[in-house]
Amino acid sequence: MSAPSPFRSPSFNVLSRLLRSSPALLDTTFDQLRTLITVAETGTALAAARTLGRDQSSVQKQLDTLNRNFSELCGEPLLHRQGRGRDVLFTDTGRAVAQQARRTLTEWLDTIHECRRELGGTLTVGATRYTLGSLAHAGDLVAEQFRARDIELNVVHVRTKDLIDRLLAKDVDLVCGSVVTTNALDTVDVLEWRRSGLGILTNMDTPRAGESVSTSQLPTLPLVVPSGGVINDFMHGWFGSDYRNRLDIVAEIDSAQYGFELLRSGLIRGCMLVTQGLGEAAGENRLHAASGLRTITLVDDIEPKLELLVGVFARRGERSSYPDSHPLNLLWNALRQAGEASWLEVDGAAAR
Repeated sequence: MSAPSPFRSPSFNVLSRLLRSSPALLDTTFDQLRTLITVAETGTALAAARTLGRDQSSVQKQLDTLNRNFSELCGEPLLHRQGRGRDVLFTDTGRAVAQQARRTLTEWLDTIHECRRELGGTLTVGATRYTLGSLAHAGDLVAEQFRARDIELNVVHVRTKDLIDRLLAKDVDLVCGSVVTTNALDTVDVLEWRRSGLGILTNMDTPRAGESVSTSQLPTLPLVVPSGGVINDFMHGWFGSDYRNRLDIVAEIDSAQYGFELLRSGLIRGCMLVTQGLGEAAGENRLHAASGLRTITLVDDIEPKLELLVGVFARRGERSSYPDSHPLNLLWNALRQAGEASWLEVDGAAAR
């Protein structure tokens, strides 16, 4: 009788593969994988233990177990100790397993988060700096309900230029901020708080107080503009993608505060484009940083007319797929009530 062949056909059925899996793999826990990732990030078992809030002996025991199991599974351990105070040395297998562990745990965390989000257990809200006041007020209105239902409410900072992209990428479930009306809004639901245009702050003698400037006259003025943000969206909409070559830009700034200081210093003479709300605050002496600068009205005479829309945005149709009791709808309605305070967003949008 011939000896049995050493070959066997591989199984392509997932369940069959799992049923034939080695106990050395099946006994590997998420906790052990988290420890392995932490060691890979921090370099040593001691540093990993401090990060995890454990004894070094506990971390080392898990590493020894992983080394033993994966030596059986793959033919080599995951890592080697190199002596006191030196980083552990990961083998090729160790690096591959640590990378797979990151992917595995990330996918599990993302899946759990998505399940909780769908069921209303968690909600992530994005906010620009100047909408935090309105968001805080809305949070107070729903706080008792959220606490009673153990709903996790997370708040993250978003930049104006990333507002819609972050929402559509599902980084956030709802976002408070501003967009220029040229932006495509057919993919989002909008709770509108306010619309406004731009204004001008200047340290020049002309145009004179009380006079206005039209957008078509901007190429004749020395301009101070932000290097990014919604002001650039206005410039792009009015004068095209090459607006920098069509306008006399004497300074680009990365914040409104720097622009105020630049004009007040007298180092340059120019007209700084700002949001209408910021211009109004300066004109009414409510903005100490812009003290001494004059406000000029900017009249939009270029088609299509552009506006800064300030409000709340959610993915199109998502709210209607949930009951009124879902936290997304509860917070949306609370933000509707808090909308009167949202004009502050306009004051700060020029800097972003």
